[in-house]
Amino acid sequence: MFDLTGKVALVTSASRGIGRAIATRFAEQGALVVAAARAQNADDIVQALTGKGLRAEALTLDVTDTKALEQVPNAIAEKHGRLDIVVSNAGITRDQLLMRMKREDWDAVLATNLTATFVLAQAAMRPMLRQRGGRIIAVSSVVGQMGNAGQTNYAASKAGLIGFAKSLAREIASRQVTVNVIAPGMIETDMTRAIGEQAHAELQKLIPLGRLGAADDVAAAACFLASDEAAYITGHVLGVNGGMYM
Repeated sequence: MFDLTGKVALVTSASRGIGRAIATRFAEQGALVVAAARAQNADDIVQALTGKGLRAEALTLDVTDTKALEQVPNAIAEKHGRLDIVVSNAGITRDQLLMRMKREDWDAVLATNLTATFVLAQAAMRPMLRQRGGRIIAVSSVVGQMGNAGQTNYAASKAGLIGFAKSLAREIASRQVTVNVIAPGMIETDMTRAIGEQAHAELQKLIPLGRLGAADDVAAAACFLASDEAAYITGHVLGVNGGMYM
């Protein structure tokens, strides 16, 4: 199921959490994964994958370095002959009530979460349009759909990804390049594990399925959208949120 054999995939922020789970799932399904992350982090995930006999290579990358980022897709396509899948997963938070939010915190979140996806997708389009096929997947958030106090910058960036993806999907569908969004809800990460048992229990009450999601839940959705089985799906927002937002 969801065989990615022969596919070349780029995953940003691939060293931990959701990005790591996606990179791992892609590699397990046969893809050659270019795992992009900062410095040593990229090497760590690649060593973990290649140690299991999977195909992966490291790419040290800061997604806010526009000049470097816009060169990546073409470089991958030239090296491997194609670029089939791009997952724009890098994201940060700088939470604060809007009344107290600093402009630099707004700019940093938008640059990492939204502008980097624009730069990456624009560059990835070129090899994908030439080969008449590809998958662009942006990782948004349930917060971009329902909002959250103290996260106006984060919510704006994640909502922006949805509008961006729907518009781009219409632009390039005729070349068989699909553009979709995954919107995770509350996922078990280092951050959510650090909030304490009581806060953890309160979060679970907001979720009809009664539990936080796992990074692998998001990775499974990404694997589906990257596969041939999802060839007729584009401009879609796939919520992985346990029913938190319907």
